[in-house]
Amino acid sequence: MNLLLLSSSRVAGGGYLEHAREAIGDLLGACRTVHFAPYALASHDAYTEQVRAGLAPFGVSVVGLHQLDEPRAAIEDADVLFVGGGNSFRLLKSLQRLGLLEPVRRRVEAGALRYLGSSAGTNMACPTLRTTNDMPIVQPDSFASLGLIPFQINPHYFDPGPGSTHMGETREQRIAEFLEENDVPVLGLREGAWLRRRERQLYLDGRAGARLFRRGAAPEALQPGADLSWLLDVPARFDHPA
Repeated sequence: MNLLLLSSSRVAGGGYLEHAREAIGDLLGACRTVHFAPYALASHDAYTEQVRAGLAPFGVSVVGLHQLDEPRAAIEDADVLFVGGGNSFRLLKSLQRLGLLEPVRRRVEAGALRYLGSSAGTNMACPTLRTTNDMPIVQPDSFASLGLIPFQINPHYFDPGPGSTHMGETREQRIAEFLEENDVPVLGLREGAWLRRRERQLYLDGRAGARLFRRGAAPEALQPGADLSWLLDVPARFDHPA
């Protein structure tokens, strides 16, 4: 597999995808066409234009899957798929409706399709979307997503600042609740951080780190450069969709 999973598409003070240009260029290689799944946002055309502008420095063409009569057939010939951020529930429901989960998973696992995800698109690489931050504005057929990695990710992870008077649950508390019901690791991926997978190697990289949560263990702080390949061997606890 060849994956690049971004926590976010931008960081404070930077433009769209600007913080991860080097990593994106490494993923793209000699690819000249990127297929884009814009389904996490309502305006597919506007979203695709934003991605075209963001990827313009690489000299690639961007094809919005929504512009094609047969997006499933296009996946069979694609070299790189970018699944953008937005609402994870809306994104998964669209991927299910269009029958895209199976061909994407199959071709990525075979090494024929490189996968770039950001935020909700990164959630889609997990076994399920159960650790998303989003509201369930639509109801997908199931929570099962692509399962390109066997653990969960919480994108945009942050800890409350000193002196915060917010009385709602923190991200850490919500992940702890998840682990009460599910025995699967959760990686809290901070904005500006990403995961890079090449076959059986998995590394944390970017401008920020992450926190790893596991049932029965204290949260572990991780820094860019951490080798997380061992996480690829954790038992997959969730069923993939058919």
